[in-house]
Amino acid sequence: MAARVLACAPCHGAEGEGTSDAYFPRLAGKPAGYLYNQLIAFRDGRRKYPPMNYLLEFQTDDYLKKIAEYFASLRPAFPPPVPPVDSKEILARGEQIVKNGDAQHGIPPCSACHGPTLGGMEPGIPGLLGLRAAYISGQLGGWRYGTRTAFAPDCMQIVASLLTEDDVKAVAAYLSSRPSPADPSFAPRGSLPMPLECGSEPH
Repeated sequence: MAARVLACAPCHGAEGEGTSDAYFPRLAGKPAGYLYNQLIAFRDGRRKYPPMNYLLEFQTDDYLKKIAEYFASLRPAFPPPVPPVDSKEILARGEQIVKNGDAQHGIPPCSACHGPTLGGMEPGIPGLLGLRAAYISGQLGGWRYGTRTAFAPDCMQIVASLLTEDDVKAVAAYLSSRPSPADPSFAPRGSLPMPLECGSEPH
């Protein structure tokens, strides 16, 4: 499989660790179910990025599942966190949303689904560390504007629609500034509270 996924390496790194390009995310160590869902979404056109759509267009479900399981099994080192350039107020707002949410605006904390260590949960919720601010902002923007979708009920579209532009900037700035997790593993299925029903992670 390592030889078969060489086509992924220029954008995602030889071990799925990511590259210096902010828009190509780390794949390694994310739950296989999450990676599989994203591969299917690119193949079927629910996520739109022409190089990925082209590479996956004729791949079978079984083959995509094997690719997902391969990258999920890898554990390369995380990149160093990006030194924050945003104000303390922006970072504090990001930390508030990530850890506690914003009850006044109906925003649940990121940690309720992605875990207190932000490592994700099996089978379909990814970790949030080791990603650049530009990538996080881009994905939240995709959820907000409907260019990225998931199985219904699309919980991330619901959450992202509650965020303002400033909230997105704050969350992205805070997450990208966090150090590597001491334990990069994800939480077992069903072990997190999950305040919303989520089609990719049924209760």
